[in-house]
Amino acid sequence: MFTGIIEAVGVIEKIEEKGSNIDFTLTCPFTQELKIDQSLAHNGCCLTVVEIKDQQYVVTAINETLEKTNLGKWELGSVVNLERCMKMDGRLDGHIVQGHVDKTGEVTGIENKDGSYFITMKYDSDGSFVTVPQGSITVNGISLTVAKSEETGFSVAIIPYTWEFTNMKHLKIGDKVNLEFDIIGKYIARLIKK
Repeated sequence: MFTGIIEAVGVIEKIEEKGSNIDFTLTCPFTQELKIDQSLAHNGCCLTVVEIKDQQYVVTAINETLEKTNLGKWELGSVVNLERCMKMDGRLDGHIVQGHVDKTGEVTGIENKDGSYFITMKYDSDGSFVTVPQGSITVNGISLTVAKSEETGFSVAIIPYTWEFTNMKHLKIGDKVNLEFDIIGKYIARLIKK
């Protein structure tokens, strides 16, 4: 379980294909605090730490994960949003995030609003995933508030802090982003479909 509040960014140092899986080697500021078998959200995708050596650690993405997320587009030097699991004795600063990416979206607009940013995204919709204005959405692991909602897209407003300390500042129009829709909204959408 995560909150969508990004702790740090990591950098992809090595990419190694192993059958249909990919091992990603990363560096990050808290590598020395990690443990083998620990869950860590990477752009909102929960991956297990399988190896730690010096300042680097390794996670494995299986084929199913690669098909549902933007991880297959990572390259050497890619900057990745990171969050360790939520502690049960702390505040929930973002919203309830499972670390299970629902689908990818595409960035269709980036607008500088004199220091803050307004980012618009679209996604393929089958009615299972919805957003609502002032509701929660997770984009590349970041807990964000929906500013504008449409049937197959939404917009979010990014404060300067989030822009500076996550990988949002690296986005370009046409980029794929990982989306995890609000868990409560997903349950409601499913009940209404029945």
